[in-house]
Amino acid sequence: MKQQSLFGPSAKKTGTKAKGGAPRLRVVRREQLGLEVVDVDSLITDDHPARLIASAVECLDLGRFYEPIRARGATPGRPATDPKLLVSLWLYATVDGVGSARELERLTCEHAAYRWLCADVTVNYHLLAKFRVGHEAALDDLLSDVISRLMEAGLVTLRRVAHDGMRVRAAAGSKSFRRRARLKQLDSEVREQMSELKKSIHDPGHLTRREAARLRAASERESRVKQALTAMGAAEETKARQTKQTARDKEPRVSTTDPEARVMKMGDGGFRPAYNLQLSTDVDSRFIVGVAVSTVGSDAGLLEPAIDDIERRVGDVPDEVLVDGGFVNTKAFDAVAERGVVVYAPVPKPRDEAIDPHERKHDDSDTVAEWRERMRTDEAKEIYRERAATAETTNADLRCKRGIQQFVVRGTSKVLSVTLWAALAYNLLRAPLQALVA
Repeated sequence: MKQQSLFGPSAKKTGTKAKGGAPRLRVVRREQLGLEVVDVDSLITDDHPARLIASAVECLDLGRFYEPIRARGATPGRPATDPKLLVSLWLYATVDGVGSARELERLTCEHAAYRWLCADVTVNYHLLAKFRVGHEAALDDLLSDVISRLMEAGLVTLRRVAHDGMRVRAAAGSKSFRRRARLKQLDSEVREQMSELKKSIHDPGHLTRREAARLRAASERESRVKQALTAMGAAEETKARQTKQTARDKEPRVSTTDPEARVMKMGDGGFRPAYNLQLSTDVDSRFIVGVAVSTVGSDAGLLEPAIDDIERRVGDVPDEVLVDGGFVNTKAFDAVAERGVVVYAPVPKPRDEAIDPHERKHDDSDTVAEWRERMRTDEAKEIYRERAATAETTNADLRCKRGIQQFVVRGTSKVLSVTLWAALAYNLLRAPLQALVA
């Protein structure tokens, strides 16, 4: 049986006009003018995370962010953008997993939460990018201040701290690494290129845009090669400290893209340019209490610097610290034990299964022997289980939600700045507002 059309017989096929005349449609008229009234405060709900971040920033001491501002009083110059706004923007962007200054600039024009944060103040990506990595010391002090306030409120106890390292991919390609001989050759080539480029410029006082761009690119390349040559000394020292002879025999290499990055073994077993982030988390409250960045791929010598970082921030050391097997270092255990820190770490299994790993060895100190015996007990094993539930969840939060998957900035200082933003955002999301009030 032939099916009928939904609206009856087609007017075109039957040759008759549709009943009721032409259809009435709402058509687009893009040339029309209109006025739009926007209530900025109603763009987001009362319980929106952006309001929480803005309220938390109001409670913080941002004095160090204001110190570099030169536009003061009646002195000439354009008014500076309020650091309070820029801090709020980057903290909320970090909460939202946004790590690009260009993307953040776009969101301030299109996304309700970012529009609410900015109100009628405009920002560009140059300002945002410069602010993000230009205040390392101020960010470090701000994190220390937040941790101190949380301790005063009784939220951070330092009774037990879980410490772990997290290797994050650097903004450098594997093929950008060069040996010393090749770096010297590149340095000579860049110098020659700069000399020829300057000779080809007809009027040095009035450069064309193309000439200025070529000169800037050559100058930046020359600077990167020089930085790589300077960093080669540190790379050679690190290579000399390696325990395996086969590793020491390999000639060290340094990246011309990011001279401070080092090739490290990643979680998937591969080797890539990376930075080693060191994070300490209070077990009771899950607040981050220590942040550092290392260019050393091994965690074995980084336990004592982690304790130093915590003490620098809050003036005290934790009672107990939980670390994984990568931090096992008998000299470090002795050093932190003298400061009253009890270490919980897995005892390495010997190659000979007949040997009891918890028995005291002939070269063990009293501290190391106590650690071996302690880790034999069920109580210590139960305590050590808290490490993964604390440190690994912190790492996962920063990696999956705060954008710490691969760095787009170069250099230890800028990498530390980005990590500090992530740690601050992590702590502020968990902290009750009344605890931050000075």
